[in-house]
Parts: sequence; structure tokens; C-alpha cells
Amino acid sequence: MTGTGASPEVLLVVPTLGQRNDLLRLTLQSIRAQDVATEVVVVSPSHDAELAALCEEFEAELLPDPGSLPGAINYGIERRLSSHAYVGWLNDDDLLEPGSVATTTSVLRENPDAVVTFGSCRYIDAGGRHLWVSKAGAWAPRILKWGPDLIPQPGMLVRADAWRAIGGLDTSYQLAFDLDLLLRLQRLGSLLDTGAIVSSFRWHADSLTVDDRRTNLAESERAKRTALSPFARKVAWLWEPPVRWATNMAVREVNRRAARLSAG
Repeated sequence: MTGTGASPEVLLVVPTLGQRNDLLRLTLQSIRAQDVATEVVVVSPSHDAELAALCEEFEAELLPDPGSLPGAINYGIERRLSSHAYVGWLNDDDLLEPGSVATTTSVLRENPDAVVTFGSCRYIDAGGRHLWVSKAGAWAPRILKWGPDLIPQPGMLVRADAWRAIGGLDTSYQLAFDLDLLLRLQRLGSLLDTGAIVSSFRWHADSLTVDDRRTNLAESERAKRTALSPFARKVAWLWEPPVRWATNMAVREVNRRAARLSAG
């Protein structure tokens, strides 16, 4: 934990399998480089000496993984939920941009009706080279129920009382739990774009969202249908195929850019 006395306003959970500590180090560095005090909890099935030393170096509590990615995030947040105003998570290969936490917390403070704040996300390859920037924009929440999910999870912050009100992540999802979370939070308040780049998402072969796109798409459609009105659910088949196509095309484009950089 950074600072002394009262708990920091922000809690970030970093789930990890403990298999890529070199990237985890960069993730933790990006959090500790923020100018807002943040408590960090690492949740992992591995408690080997190297991981324990890394957590100690970056003042992060190390907790046991309960067995799934959304379960690990829930466990880390629920352990400390009552002590913080804002919560979120960052995967062990993603990065926060300088000033990210200051930007997202400022938007939540200035907009009491907002339950989530997010920003643009820089896509980088396994070596950290720039691929493109995903700019969600203020209109992304408006299409969340039926269009592609354009709200990047890395760098996103959730108001703690809103997280508590909906019970956190739904562990029946393997991959699309962040979309389901956003759809449920949207019933409580607004989702606001900061207008700034707040994070970097590392695109590489063993990223879950890249490795199992079919499962992700199927789960995304399930989450959206749950959020729709009964009538809209009956006609969702009209827009699901083009949204699926557009999502797959975006994945192919990122893969093409990553392959071109690797070849160069």
C-alpha cells in the first residue's frame, strides 16, 4: 500500500498465474508510477519466492486464487471493498498510462451520477510496440446493449458502492464478464469517457480474448440479450451477425499489424 494513515481511495486487483513475472513487474511499475495513492492486491495460484518478492517490492498484498479469473478479481476486491471509494483491475500484462488514475478518479468525483469511468486504450504487441489506439468515445455506452463493446477494460474504474450494489463480477462468464459488469452497472448510473488514453493492452498469442474469440463472442451476445427488453431479445438476431463480423474484422486487423511489426 502506498502512503500512511487512511486507506487510499483506489483499489486495483492484478490477477496473475505467476508465469510471466517480467511483464507483471511492468504492470506493477505502471501502477506505482501513478500520482494517486493506490492499494494493490495480486491474486495468484502461485506463491513462489519470486512472485512473493515482486509483490513485496511493489507493496502489493499477495492472495490465493480461488480458481477462475472473475473469481480472482472478485476475491481481491471484496477483501478490501469497504476501505476504498473506487475499484478496478488490471491484467498482469497490461499497463496504466502516466496520470491514468488521476484522470479517472477526477471524472468520478466531478460526476456523482457516474458509476464507471474509462478512457482510450493503446494496443501494444508482446514487445511493447504500438499497434493502434482504441478510442471508445462518449457514444460507446449508447451502443453497449446491441453493438460491439468499445469500452476498454484496462484503466477503467468503478465506484465502490456501485460494485457492491450489483455484487461484482458474474463468475458464470469465462471472458465477457467485463461487458456483463458494464451492462449491469449501466442500470445504476452513467459510464463516462475521460477523453484521454489511460492504459495499454498487450496483444499477444496467449491473451485470453485473442485465444478464444468464439467463446468471447458467444458470451458477449448472452450478456447483451440479458440486458435487452423482452421484445428486443426477439429481434437481436438482426444485428448480431454484422456485429460479430465487425468484431472479427477488428481482430484480424490488429493481428495483421502485429504480424507486420514482427516481420519487420
